[in-house]
Amino acid sequence: MAMQPAPQPRWMRWVDSRLPIFGSMAHFNAYPTPKNLNYWWTFGSFAAITLVVMLVTGIVLAMHYTPHVDHAFDSIERIMRDVNHGWLLRYVHANGAAMFFLVVYIHIFRGLYYGSYKAPRELVWWFGIIILLCMMATAFMGYVLPWGQMSYWAAKVITNLFSAIPLVGEGITTWLWGGFAVDNPTLNRFFSLHYLLPFVIVGLVVMHIWSFHAVGNGNPLGIDVKSPKDTLPFHPYYTVKDVFCIGIFLLVFAAFVFFAPNFMGHPDNYIPADSLVTPAHIVPEWYFLPFYAILRATPDILFINAKLAGVIAMFGSILLLFLLPWLDNSKVRSANYRPAYRVAFWLFVIDCIVLGFCGAAAPEGIWLDISRIATAWYFFHFLILVPIIARTERPKPLPFSISEPVVKTAARA
Repeated sequence: MAMQPAPQPRWMRWVDSRLPIFGSMAHFNAYPTPKNLNYWWTFGSFAAITLVVMLVTGIVLAMHYTPHVDHAFDSIERIMRDVNHGWLLRYVHANGAAMFFLVVYIHIFRGLYYGSYKAPRELVWWFGIIILLCMMATAFMGYVLPWGQMSYWAAKVITNLFSAIPLVGEGITTWLWGGFAVDNPTLNRFFSLHYLLPFVIVGLVVMHIWSFHAVGNGNPLGIDVKSPKDTLPFHPYYTVKDVFCIGIFLLVFAAFVFFAPNFMGHPDNYIPADSLVTPAHIVPEWYFLPFYAILRATPDILFINAKLAGVIAMFGSILLLFLLPWLDNSKVRSANYRPAYRVAFWLFVIDCIVLGFCGAAAPEGIWLDISRIATAWYFFHFLILVPIIARTERPKPLPFSISEPVVKTAARA
């Protein structure tokens, strides 16, 4: 017999009759979740926890930061040296950005493997890609705020890319700079937007969660829930699992913060910005490296010069993900039952890693050649390989229900 929920206290009923907060929480507790979710589904929780950490530390850091080109670098040093636990706040915030991207990238690759972008979850996928775009904008603007050498020159190089856009490019670049060069108005604008966009991300995360609650969770088998026997209440089964995994994740996070806080940073950013001294090699943070490699690898294409072609390819590599539900029209979601797609998926993962290494290397010699091959494969994967596989592949037979593989495994044991 199912356990009856404990009656709510009087004050809780009073609140719920006016604003159903606790009733909504009860929905999340009892939310029917597929019972075969594996540990790859916990990375969404990692991302949510990291977002909260970033918001809290960012708000406190903003209280001590000075968004002025003459004082920004010194204010960061003052936070590190003079503000109580300022070094901890800054290292948590800086490494939190890297951890945020790490878990979100894994979350996206999990979606690619298990077909989480397929009907009826197209909007869930779209909200996830929009969140990624907002994260990239927020992280780039945050990278500029320390106003070190790499901050200044990264801002100059990346914002100048918009000038390649015909007709409106110069106007967009001038607006981003707040003038005709990267200077104090640029820093003020970036600080303002860097503070604002995380709250936009929170709203998008709410929509992301709402959208998959409307259509139901995906699962490793990629089949729909057939009966209540295929599900478990989210609480306590998955809350316990998530809390355990979050504990491990926070240990890894803490290891970077306390033992290797500058591992993912660049030493040139500990040098104050100097517009007269160009760094030997301008590189963004690691989570931008694959897209940076695509930007630099794209040559002249017909009447389009290399600069504009690179900008189109870089943004196109992300915007292409919006079309994935229609590029891959296979009826089978999970790569566990799609042998050809599974091979293509792992080749794509390797390709993205190669692009990351190419983005960190100087754009010359063999690295440039590898970048061009890897960039070509990136677009070949989505535009040609995935649609062809979807039409020609013969998937393995799917189980009838989520419970079937579990029952068979238990019987064999």
